[in-house]
Amino acid sequence: MISLRNLRLVRGAKVLIESATLQIHAGWKVGLTGANGSGKSSLFAMLRDQLHPDQGDLDMPPAWVIAHVAQETPGLAQSAIGYVLDGDAELRRIEADLAAAECTGDDAHNGTHIGELHARLHEIDGYAARSRAASLLDGLGFSQSDIERPVADFSGGWRMRLNLAQALMCRSDLLLLDEPTNHLDLDAVIWLEAWLRDYRGTLLLISHDREFLDACVTHIAHIEQRKLTLYTGGYSDFERQRGERLIQQQALFEKQQRDIAHMEDYIHRFRAKATKARQAQSRIKALERMERIAAAHVDTPFSFAFRDAPPAPDPLLQIEDGAVGYGDKTVLEHITLTLRPGERVGLLGRNGAGKSTLIKLLAHELRLASGHRLEGKGLATGYFAQHQLETLRPDESALQHMVRLDSQIREQELRDYLGGFDFRGDGVGGTSTPATTPCGPFSGGEKSRLALALLIWQKPNLLLLDEPTNHLDLEMRHALTMALQDYEGAMVLVSHDRALLRTTCDRFLLVDDGRIQPFDGDLDDYRDWLAARRAEIAATVACPGQAADKATRKAGRAQAAADRQARLMARRPLMKEIEQIDKRLAVWNREKGEIEVRLADSALYTGQQAGEVPMLNKRLAELAQHIEEAELRWLELHETLETIPAN
Repeated sequence: MISLRNLRLVRGAKVLIESATLQIHAGWKVGLTGANGSGKSSLFAMLRDQLHPDQGDLDMPPAWVIAHVAQETPGLAQSAIGYVLDGDAELRRIEADLAAAECTGDDAHNGTHIGELHARLHEIDGYAARSRAASLLDGLGFSQSDIERPVADFSGGWRMRLNLAQALMCRSDLLLLDEPTNHLDLDAVIWLEAWLRDYRGTLLLISHDREFLDACVTHIAHIEQRKLTLYTGGYSDFERQRGERLIQQQALFEKQQRDIAHMEDYIHRFRAKATKARQAQSRIKALERMERIAAAHVDTPFSFAFRDAPPAPDPLLQIEDGAVGYGDKTVLEHITLTLRPGERVGLLGRNGAGKSTLIKLLAHELRLASGHRLEGKGLATGYFAQHQLETLRPDESALQHMVRLDSQIREQELRDYLGGFDFRGDGVGGTSTPATTPCGPFSGGEKSRLALALLIWQKPNLLLLDEPTNHLDLEMRHALTMALQDYEGAMVLVSHDRALLRTTCDRFLLVDDGRIQPFDGDLDDYRDWLAARRAEIAATVACPGQAADKATRKAGRAQAAADRQARLMARRPLMKEIEQIDKRLAVWNREKGEIEVRLADSALYTGQQAGEVPMLNKRLAELAQHIEEAELRWLELHETLETIPAN
């Protein structure tokens, strides 16, 4: 259990948290929320013993293993799967000890030590560790060919995914995740959501994705006005409970203000009268002792809207039988797409399917390799992507960027506009970012806000957004959602934020297998489609002939009798392999049992037979691994058989 008692946390001159008292029990999954700069990351640093409370106590079990996502990844020559396996420190330590022990002599003591190491390796499921690491990488979007690539080959975003996989690989008691979805796409977010639901340890999660929080956590710890308050339930439950608490707080505040006004009026009228002076002094002391209730405060620093765009042509943009890619590699082909004024389109598809490629094509950052593109007269495109943050001038302020964009507008009007994105004033103070501060040191969230401000000012009638919510906090995401709901132009959106997709998109397009097609369903249907797609890919890997068989049936090239024959032919090698596995399992289990009987005999460890112990332990470990792999393959084959009708 994690226990905070009257805790106070200060960074520099700023008090982040004070008088915090709460308990987080083992196995709880807690979302940590609050405005940027409120102290969420500092609280994580305190749990990792990198910071210490300025007052009060923080208690947690000293033996707990704590996992967190590293923020830096060196350019290592080590393979991706090797890097992920490093997340299990005990596994790596046992492997190193085994390698050292097996290189030394074969005395009885050494054999016993090797046996103990293999036993511990079995206890921690070490023989299946590589399989678990590969599963983590697959869930986070890495292909089969990626797992042996050097870490140095991957870009920054993919290295962050490797860091996340390494943290998940750790068999932790406490898992600290700070914005884990920032570098993920929607299918990886859905996978991570399911993984965290099954996680058995204690989870503390910082996230600005409300649906992700709702799906993963059982409690919300919210930092507001230096107070840390624990709520039961997901984020939606927290919003409801907080709203009720604020209503109650405001009612108490107003009642107290009436009581104070009454007491002050009494004091003002009677403090000079001898007969009432004692009562007046009593009320003065009561006012001094009174613990003042703060007024409920829920104002958001963000308030903006899209400016009226110029009249839009109909259609805005058409692509007929187009193809696009990079160099000689075609990513998407047979693209036929028409965008009309006011349309709101969300792009769905697995990682690497080509969603960002399509957005770049629509934004004219990529040209068609073939096909035709027709733009309506008066098309005004606004494009937001993460790489555009790098085009901001680090030596210029938000205000200078706006002046460069539109020098004809009065400076005060630009300042008022930037204030809606929480760029306010010139000096230091408060939580807002000064509009005249150079943007070089800005955080990712501040840069994203500035890029959105510049984009919105340009009055686009076609808005192209590629992951616009990365680095944005919950309040800014809400403000963006509200602005997009009122936006009257057309929009194409790629996002892993399902709340944004649900509330702003009218229809979805699925990008898959190099094609674009309408997706007839909502995001829950898409989650089911992803699960079915993963199962189909797994079955194809297990039995390549099955994919060809399905393609044959889909194409309708075979008659019913030919289909039955094809299914029989597809089942036959699977059944034959299952029969062979059953025979091998029988032999291995028999040998394993015989070795276990020998190892249980105390006479084995004395005399000349003691030298056989290391060899027997090694063979026992090999058999355990063979049996596990064979049983996994047996299950895969049966799952594949179930997808192929017998008749």
